Amino acid sequence: MTQGLHRAVNRALKPLSQLLPRNRAVDRLYHHLLFLWKHGRLPRQDARLWNDMWFRLKTSDEILDPLRVFVTDKENLKTYVRQTVGDEHNVPTLALLTKPEQVDDFEFPADCCIKPTHASSHVILRTGGAPVDRNRIKDWFALDYYFKSREPHYSRLTPKVIVEPLIFGNSNIEDYKIFCYEGEARIIQVDVDRFVEHKRKFFDSDWNELDFSIIYPRTSQLIARPDTLEEMLDIARTLSRPFSFVRIDLYTDNRRVLVGEITHCSDNAGGVFLPRSAEATASERMFGYPPERRNGRSLNGNGDAA
Repeated sequence: MTQGLHRAVNRALKPLSQLLPRNRAVDRLYHHLLFLWKHGRLPRQDARLWNDMWFRLKTSDEILDPLRVFVTDKENLKTYVRQTVGDEHNVPTLALLTKPEQVDDFEFPADCCIKPTHASSHVILRTGGAPVDRNRIKDWFALDYYFKSREPHYSRLTPKVIVEPLIFGNSNIEDYKIFCYEGEARIIQVDVDRFVEHKRKFFDSDWNELDFSIIYPRTSQLIARPDTLEEMLDIARTLSRPFSFVRIDLYTDNRRVLVGEITHCSDNAGGVFLPRSAEATASERMFGYPPERRNGRSLNGNGDAA
């Protein structure tokens, strides 16, 4: 896809997501267009590639499994964590705001995290008593994240805003995302400097560094093996057990492990590998068998025969 066409499709898809009728058939059509734009090809039903597997999940009925929908809500997730691995792994809740008018009356702590329970990528990290954009927070109650992403498990969530302390008292901490397949923790993504200069690094479950990244550049920063790695892997396995393919997001200060969220379609199946050819080898590591074979040849990360 040429750069000009790529930009044109990008401009068209953003409003298209909000204008299209709200039903599963239209959602699937939109996701095919989005996949084509991101990867320069259409998804294949028989390909066991990383993004094709996410695509099949989000366009199947599995994405509407009641438990998946339940834990997509950031408040409900804490109930699931409490019942499966223990409340000590939850980030404490300072307040839950259920109506826009509550925002004006609430005294936000000088240092806190503010975010909607029904959406992703929206967050305010308040430090040192900085001014709070209350209008932005009130706007979240009208936010329907489904219309932005067309991910159907967001379509049934009740708008709320949750207030939490800054995790480990820090506004810029490392984020550990553990990809699990059939209850096994296979690949770990570490995000660093998310609000400064976002980069990533990937590891296997033994903390061997992997030679690729997804979307964001691979950081040259040395990331030490967490002292709590085995506990993190155990928590990820337990939380992921009811799901086929899922991402468990965790935080650690090398003493405690806290659950951030459970992600049911990482990067909305648009995670472009750096380099693209790494998608095939990462997929084999993730799923435990070659991504696909055609005429005796396996597929590379572009979905082409290698």
